[in-house]
Amino acid sequence: MVFGMLTLAGFTFAPQLADLPDQKMWRIDRTADYGPFQDAARGRIDLERIERNWEDVLRIIGSIHTGAVRAYDVIRMLSRDGRPTVLGDAIAHYGRIAKTLHILRLADEPSYRRQIKSQANLQEGRHALARKIFHGRAGQLYQHYQEGMEDQIGALGLVLNALVLFNTRYMDAAVVQLRAEGFDVREQDIARLSPFVRHHVNMLGRYSFLLPEMPGGLRPLRDPYRAET
Repeated sequence: MVFGMLTLAGFTFAPQLADLPDQKMWRIDRTADYGPFQDAARGRIDLERIERNWEDVLRIIGSIHTGAVRAYDVIRMLSRDGRPTVLGDAIAHYGRIAKTLHILRLADEPSYRRQIKSQANLQEGRHALARKIFHGRAGQLYQHYQEGMEDQIGALGLVLNALVLFNTRYMDAAVVQLRAEGFDVREQDIARLSPFVRHHVNMLGRYSFLLPEMPGGLRPLRDPYRAET
């Protein structure tokens, strides 16, 4: 269902699949000969089911695009007791097309796998930073869903984005200064910089929401080799 919703919304959903040889693929024609993929393509895509619900599917996707409904509310609405509704099932059948193509690309294109691995590393860096920021229980929510829980996650996202912005601004300033001082700053090294670094951030102590006075915009960069005074 997630493959279907994201594909229809114009996004590319490309997750890593650790158990790639065991992944199930789907076919449209039961009688077609898929050669080496004959056994792997053991599922079936029901195009008629998609066509019957197509107008409602487009309304759902359009509502998400316009912000009339939230995506996670739609996912909850499209399933009952762990099983998809008729509309949810139609979206899932559409998603099987995208997932099958994704599996085939994973198996056939090394560059596609590298791209997904790089994206996964980026996401894991973000999750690691979020776990560091999140106070209590190592960043895990254990209680059942209740009204307003989204605000808790939203607040975490706000702090995380502020820290990413802080890191990005100061890393850019550091690169500019290094180049101005004549250091050889290579583009391939810059490409490996991560805005999710956190060893320099003290997560404990007192929090202040008062903006400090910084007439020059950014505070002076610290020389890591100079002794603290």
